[in-house]
Amino acid sequence: MLSLPLQLQPLSPPFYPANSQPKTLKPVFPKACKSQYQTERGLQFDIGDTFFRHESATGRDFGVLSAALYKQSNGSLRVLDALCGCGIRSLRYLVEAKADFVLANDANENYRGIISGNLSRISEERWVVMNSDANRVMTERYLEKDYFDLVDVDSFGSDSSFLRAAIGAVKLDGLLYITSTDGYSSGGHRPQHSLAAYGAYVRPMPYSNEVGLRMLIGGALREASVLGYHVVPLFSYYSYHGPVFRAMLQIKRGRLPDSSTYNFISHCIQCGNSQTVAWDQLGQIRCPCITNACVPNSLIVSGPLWTGPLHQASHLARMLNLAEQLGWISDGNGRNLEKLIRLMVDESDPKLPVGYIKIDEVASRAKLNSPSIGAIMNTLHEVAFSPPLCSLSDQDPPIALETFDLTAWANILLWETPSLGFGDANN
Repeated sequence: MLSLPLQLQPLSPPFYPANSQPKTLKPVFPKACKSQYQTERGLQFDIGDTFFRHESATGRDFGVLSAALYKQSNGSLRVLDALCGCGIRSLRYLVEAKADFVLANDANENYRGIISGNLSRISEERWVVMNSDANRVMTERYLEKDYFDLVDVDSFGSDSSFLRAAIGAVKLDGLLYITSTDGYSSGGHRPQHSLAAYGAYVRPMPYSNEVGLRMLIGGALREASVLGYHVVPLFSYYSYHGPVFRAMLQIKRGRLPDSSTYNFISHCIQCGNSQTVAWDQLGQIRCPCITNACVPNSLIVSGPLWTGPLHQASHLARMLNLAEQLGWISDGNGRNLEKLIRLMVDESDPKLPVGYIKIDEVASRAKLNSPSIGAIMNTLHEVAFSPPLCSLSDQDPPIALETFDLTAWANILLWETPSLGFGDANN
């Protein structure tokens, strides 16, 4: 056999195609962000180039109040801020809620310097900053059995992929603060999308802000049931900017005892009546007004959605008391906060039906001018929420203004507040 001499050549440096260099050979250094300082509740912080909205301060107030109440009741508070942005929520949990430890995570490595700088005034033993995918962080905490008292997921759009991982990272009886900013789905304009994200086929209804909250809570309940848990809403909050839907949920062991708070909602486009429809009533839905005004195909049905109370009155009362102790009620913004919480206390009555009818619509059907919202609300309290009548149809005769007093308004009106249903006192 003929043998050929083997000649060894010097090794050349390894060649990597563009954009394929191993990370170990090409370290990534966070980019410096331009400083932009803001102040919230007396705390100064730098937002840099991060996404920040001053209008979301009320939602952060609510989160801090609930966290502080949890700390008072349980003696300790560990918070996982899964999508922390500039870190203002983490900072407020540390300073105002007196959290023992906060894990502040944001996937954008360029935000690390901003977050660390904002938290640097606090002892480093009480916080840590991570730059990783939120689902990965929460899943790792679950696998390590490192559960948190509060998990705050301030997500964008209708990204419900965080829900199951977040529920897994929360202690039993702990708190989960979730978010949606998908106004198109809550408005019924993308029913296939809401079905995929939250398991609810949502169609257009006149109270889309309330539907958005019920859709969000219902999606969380569905995910919790898979893991053998259920959720109890402590409060839910809608704000027109964005829009933003937020809900503070308490995670409880065991699936929902019954389906009385996870049903469908129907709305009659002819007379304006809304009602809750149980699962065993599907296929038998009928508008209760039973008038000639109700025409075939006049019912719109959405669901399944959370149909229970959107707030817990006792928790809101404690939040208001704590806000007063912190001095948050004394200024102009504080008065708005107080007004909003008191409205939410009224909305927490479990006897209230789903949905609401706008005052302008009632006035249009009754063919008269409407009194002020404040006057109607006061009368509603005086009559102790007496059973409402079906809203006036176009076939009803006009009612003389002098004989149509506020008590009549209170009986006709299903429910309306300045927050347009569960949320923003400024809208």
